[in-house]
Amino acid sequence: MKITLSSGTLYTLPLPRVFAVASELGFDGIELIINQEFQKVNSVRFIEELQQQLPIFSIHAPFMPLDGWGSPVDSLRRCVDIADKCGIPLVNFHPPSWMGFEIGFWRWLYKIRDFQQEIGNEKVIVTLENMPWVGKFKINPHILSDTRQLIDFITERNLFMTFDCTHMGSGKANFINDFYLAYNSGRIRNIHFSDYGHGREHLIPGHGMLPLTRFLNHLRNTDYNDTVTLELSPHEFPKDQEIMKASLKEILVYLRTETSKEGS
Repeated sequence: MKITLSSGTLYTLPLPRVFAVASELGFDGIELIINQEFQKVNSVRFIEELQQQLPIFSIHAPFMPLDGWGSPVDSLRRCVDIADKCGIPLVNFHPPSWMGFEIGFWRWLYKIRDFQQEIGNEKVIVTLENMPWVGKFKINPHILSDTRQLIDFITERNLFMTFDCTHMGSGKANFINDFYLAYNSGRIRNIHFSDYGHGREHLIPGHGMLPLTRFLNHLRNTDYNDTVTLELSPHEFPKDQEIMKASLKEILVYLRTETSKEGS
């Protein structure tokens, strides 16, 4: 398994600095979230500069409007085009929000019959991410919130999955059964790893209530051999960058230890 760092974990830092920190600490690569830094630049050239520091194993399509990137459909297609040009194997995106009235995006999603062919052009892996339950009444504001429905949808339409632990754990603290439902479908190509507790997402492992070590032990005993992406909230870290780096290094060692086949 490759252990990567989501650039969103350190989104308070400029992207070149995020890549420098991840490289220094020994991460295998980066999941690059397309953010405001991509609004007024040549995206391909910018990404090629970043790749000189560390490989990019996945792009996360923007989940907020960005100048010049158009609709969610436009931005997804643009991300796939950039990934193809830059040799990045995977693009991940969020499903439409019914609460946000993303009706056009929703209709478009159901029109696609083969995502790898029609969107990925058989060159870039396209993955859909499971989304969280939020608020006092635990509502999931996105479509396909039921795990079985999500799996049926992605299987029927040749779409792969990014399995997000904190999102699944926000609805089911013991989320391992749902992980196996997804894993047995053969559709998982990326895992977002973080803890969840008391309504707070993307916590440092151990700061929430999820059985993450048990999850990693289960994962280690599968044939999964793709990426595990550490995706934490920047608010989990102090402003002191040396303390932040020490914390990230400790988590990286934990991930490598718990996913190592040699340690099983």
